[in-house]
Amino acid sequence: MENKIAIQGGQGSFHHLVAREFYGEQVEVNEFMSFQELVKSLIDGESFEAVMAIENSIAGTILPNYALIDENDLKIVGEHYIPIDMNLMALPGQDIGAIKKVYSHPMALLQCKEFFKKYPQIKLIEDTDTAEVAKRISLKGSKHVAALASKAAANIFGLEILAESIHTKKSNATRFLILSTKMKEPNGDKIDKASLKFELESKRGSLVSVLNIIRDFDMDMTKIQSMPIIEAPWKYSFFIDVTFENYSEFKKAIEILKVMTEHLHILGTYKNSL
Repeated sequence: MENKIAIQGGQGSFHHLVAREFYGEQVEVNEFMSFQELVKSLIDGESFEAVMAIENSIAGTILPNYALIDENDLKIVGEHYIPIDMNLMALPGQDIGAIKKVYSHPMALLQCKEFFKKYPQIKLIEDTDTAEVAKRISLKGSKHVAALASKAAANIFGLEILAESIHTKKSNATRFLILSTKMKEPNGDKIDKASLKFELESKRGSLVSVLNIIRDFDMDMTKIQSMPIIEAPWKYSFFIDVTFENYSEFKKAIEILKVMTEHLHILGTYKNSL
């Protein structure tokens, strides 16, 4: 198995920035344009671990990525938060008034929609990756076209920033997960957060009972996300994150939750990065 880290997107993408911050500047990456390809590289042993965006403070949760993690039995071994700084960039020497099209990832476009209300002549077009668009503009010498991406992408591909930090909410941040095919166990490393998935019977108070166990064992729930189960109409899977101080107490709580829930699955235990 190579020691490369799988990322969605290319050099200068936010996944690439996370990989450099989490593993160090010299990290070697395998670049993929889709999360499905990223997951396949991890399962096939082409990548040692992977970086995957899971939620944004403005645009919300990326639900399909939860499904990818669950269906492929991947393990969450870490997390990393990064502020998202969106910048409008194009070939040098162009004016923003001459830009006719802006390509970027759908989430990036969503995060900047207020800015573009001032420029009705600009058509917003969804693309696979922020940095990939910047690279394409640079290689093709495309005029009247701009990208939404990080300042690092502008530097890498020689583009000029026409407008800095144009995202609507300046507190914009994205949470990324570090994925592996193997569970991380306490080995002297601090483990104080876990991600769980379970199903519940459709009866009154079942979710409240689970939340009470979490409280009784001094755990804090930092996230809860429900997803419909396709094969069972009106039944849901729950994905939750909990933080705790005592790993052995967490394990005791899990044994009780196994009895109270259906198909309890520990998606990962890792260090809380907040």
